[in-house]
Amino acid sequence: MSDKLTHECGIAMVRLKKPLQYYQEKYDTPLWGVTKLYLLMEKQHNRGQDGAGVACVKLDMPAGEPFMFRERCVKSNPLDKIFKQLLGNYHKQVDKGTIHPEFADTVKQKFDFGGELLLGHLRYGTSGGYNISSCHPFFRRSPWPTRNLALCGNFNLTNTAELNSNLISMGQHPIFATDTQALLEKIGFFLDEEHTNIYRYLRDVEKLPGREISARISKELDLARVLKHAGDKWDGGYVLAGAVGNGDAFVARDPSGIRPCFYFENDEVIAFASERAPLMTVFDLELAEVEEVPPGHVMVIKRDGVMTSTAFQPEMPRTSCTFERIYFSRGNDIDIYRERKALGARLVDQVVAAVENDWAHSVFSFIPNTAEVAYYGMVAALHEKRRLEVKDEILRASQAGELTEEKLDELILRNWPRAEKVVSKDIKLRTFIGQENLRNQLASHVYDISYGSVEPGKDNLVCVDDSIVRGTTLRKSILRILTRLNPRKIVVVSTAPQIRYPDCYGIDMSEIGKFIAFEATVALLKETGQEDILTEVYQDCLKAVETGEQVNHVKKIYTPFTPEQISAKISRIVYPKNVEWAGEVEVIYQTVDNLHAAVPNHSGDWFFTGNYPTPGGFRVVNQAYINYFENSDARSY
Repeated sequence: MSDKLTHECGIAMVRLKKPLQYYQEKYDTPLWGVTKLYLLMEKQHNRGQDGAGVACVKLDMPAGEPFMFRERCVKSNPLDKIFKQLLGNYHKQVDKGTIHPEFADTVKQKFDFGGELLLGHLRYGTSGGYNISSCHPFFRRSPWPTRNLALCGNFNLTNTAELNSNLISMGQHPIFATDTQALLEKIGFFLDEEHTNIYRYLRDVEKLPGREISARISKELDLARVLKHAGDKWDGGYVLAGAVGNGDAFVARDPSGIRPCFYFENDEVIAFASERAPLMTVFDLELAEVEEVPPGHVMVIKRDGVMTSTAFQPEMPRTSCTFERIYFSRGNDIDIYRERKALGARLVDQVVAAVENDWAHSVFSFIPNTAEVAYYGMVAALHEKRRLEVKDEILRASQAGELTEEKLDELILRNWPRAEKVVSKDIKLRTFIGQENLRNQLASHVYDISYGSVEPGKDNLVCVDDSIVRGTTLRKSILRILTRLNPRKIVVVSTAPQIRYPDCYGIDMSEIGKFIAFEATVALLKETGQEDILTEVYQDCLKAVETGEQVNHVKKIYTPFTPEQISAKISRIVYPKNVEWAGEVEVIYQTVDNLHAAVPNHSGDWFFTGNYPTPGGFRVVNQAYINYFENSDARSY
């Protein structure tokens, strides 16, 4: 993606079902669970590189001994730093003789992460101000094990202000920081309620002694009930993972299935991850062994290792995020791999038309790195299309008596799709760099080209990108670099449709005025004398936000024009300035129909269509337009 999207996080959970000594004897290490957590997080490193955090709960610790631990880091390479520190401390203890790995009890006593319940989180920060205080897991402490809570997630809520108001009405004093803090306090409130109700019953009705009460509370604590109460007003896309101090744990998924989560269980371990492929790789599993967390359900693991699945939110139509398939998730998942190839294949007709069927003078490439699989799909489809053309031509020439050696040479040995790696990515542009000018300067050096891969002045150059959001890197960097090859024409192909509307369910793209499709459409309205629509939509959005009307009024902005007209305007906007090259630029986008055909089981397409799955989405899109019209940089959620 030429404009990096952020804020798509990853979670991992490992719950050991055996004592640590079991793993020492079978796998020759009491840190088997810690190792698996690290691998699950490393295999999801694509989901977050600006912050990482881990938490651990030890079961059956004696009173007075610590039982819950957390480490977080927001420095460069945070995941490596966390585990280097953890394992460094472990080995120091081994060297001192305070830990004897062959005796797992010493590991549990002396090593902070020598526990049975392990939680991990990877996150992309959404701004330059990202710091340790906003890094997951969040922690809520109490002297009662059943009131301690560690919480992390991959999510965004559209109604954080409403949740904070609800907390105030309950008598709390929330700190207006993040939606994570609001969730932590909301879940914590009902966790306290659950704990207190059980405690009072056991003390006043059953009249149990204090030492027995704690064990009974731990046994009877119902996290599914806690999540049902806490999640009553949540609006957004989310996967939440939580660990309670007594050893209970939960993973909850939004009722629309917007954010992904998978799990597996055997007699040794229960594990969760944001992506399926890491579970398969880390635990050496077959596809059928990994299951998806059902939307609107909470998976609860009691401290005895028994897991249950309970619906905690009313059922909603499934609208799983298509960007997970296009961009965020790694492409080594078998379904995502096939879908990305299909996305590339479905662009072939548009691409061939753009190069006017000139196979002899067209080079096909991609913009690293997430567009690579789609590129393979496009090239395979190009070859198939060309094979059919050659077959038809051979049959025609044979029937006409024109099938000469020269003709065969022209048809079979020449005029085939030419695949080249034209663009290379040399360095990673860090998303936490806050100054836009500095980002743009660095972006010009992120990519480089393979000189000599295109015949100057003769070849068309087709480059596949996974998506084009703001077009900033495209116009300020990539196209300028590609012009050095002096192609006849540059065709940039997006495997995603035009991004027209903000996301509010986990991807940090809330400012509608920064989308290249919106910019192009506004320009067309002004060029065609229809700019009154902009004011009309503004008035409609004001009324909708005031009344709570669930209508996306911003759709009216795009109605006067076809997607092709908007793409043509985008092509003119991104044309590189101040270069000697005078060729043509054409930008091609995937159609929404082809997107749905390539990714049939993930219908969450609100960024492209404006069809939001929750009430909060409509409020956000209308507020985002109000902010644009008023030239305000306030967030829309």
